Amino acid sequence: MNKETVIRIDSPKNGDNRESQGVVNILCLDITKYNFGLQFTLCCSFVFIFYLAYGYFLELIFAEPEVAPVSLYITFIQFLITMALSQVESTIRSPIKRKVPLRTYAILAALTLGTMSLSNLALSYLNYPTQLIFKSCKLIPVMIGSIIILGKRYGFLDYVAAIIMCVGLTMFTLADSKTSPNFNFIGVIVISLALLCDAIIGNVQEKAMKQFQATNNEVVFYSYAIGSIYLLVITGVSGILKDGFIYCSEDPITMYFNIFLLSICGYMGLQAVLTLVRISGATVAVTVTTMRKALSIVISFLLFSKPFVFQYIWSGVLVVLAIYLNHYSKKNPKYVPKPITKIWQYIQTFYQSEYRYLKLKSKMYTDTV
Repeated sequence: MNKETVIRIDSPKNGDNRESQGVVNILCLDITKYNFGLQFTLCCSFVFIFYLAYGYFLELIFAEPEVAPVSLYITFIQFLITMALSQVESTIRSPIKRKVPLRTYAILAALTLGTMSLSNLALSYLNYPTQLIFKSCKLIPVMIGSIIILGKRYGFLDYVAAIIMCVGLTMFTLADSKTSPNFNFIGVIVISLALLCDAIIGNVQEKAMKQFQATNNEVVFYSYAIGSIYLLVITGVSGILKDGFIYCSEDPITMYFNIFLLSICGYMGLQAVLTLVRISGATVAVTVTTMRKALSIVISFLLFSKPFVFQYIWSGVLVVLAIYLNHYSKKNPKYVPKPITKIWQYIQTFYQSEYRYLKLKSKMYTDTV
């Protein structure tokens, strides 16, 4: 990637560059004419409303352990519905014109398949709040991915937030292992892999959408269309396609209706997140979705009966604190506490003095010899 490309991707997210971003919309709602503040508020509202509902249906469908063997089939149906919704939107608004290379979409489809299928599967082994806590810590690999893929740099507070998130995540996982009858360490591995895919996909989407000026609908349609082909092959060869159809046939109306509502809410929320990525960047989008997940945890404990211990609160507070520090660092990217600055200056001074002393002693020894 050349220097000019990096500058174009990382351009400031303000009103002066909205023309270079093209049309900004959420579904059929054109919000290009609004200022950045109102665009951001609308995107956040859509994210909270639809993803809260998405979390409810997700837990309703995947929380039972017997769903684990056929979770890929349910994910396959979810992909097909999402692809169909994208096609309907393109028919109403404007035809889809592909701008991003198919090779990039093949990668996006694989990442989308990885994050969704693994996240769904993890619910069969972990409590939904624990799964969300893991997803909330996506900020850590997103930062790493932004540094590697987009060449971004982060400040002192961002790294402090990442460390605090790791501590909070560990505490939450330990609490879940003690209280959840369904806890299985396999779930930790599965959700960690989903987290890795989720972290990479945000940066790849940001790069593709801004480099090729691709629309939300184009990204969604091709990602889920190619992902559906992947799933059709995987479930067909493994036999999950037949087993999943038999499982859902036991109560087809309830099962497929819940999957449909899950897909509707996920599609609406996804469009809002993609718009948020377009106008604010992947890291800001992750921060907003993380705050939504914190509220989803509260709702999960209220709507679904599960063991509760105060360690959930303390670990959750640490994650929220990390989110706040990350948000504060956006306004003060170069902020470093004065005590840390003084300690660092003292270390530098000590090192320089010792280096000069050792260099002098070495010269004296050389002259003597």
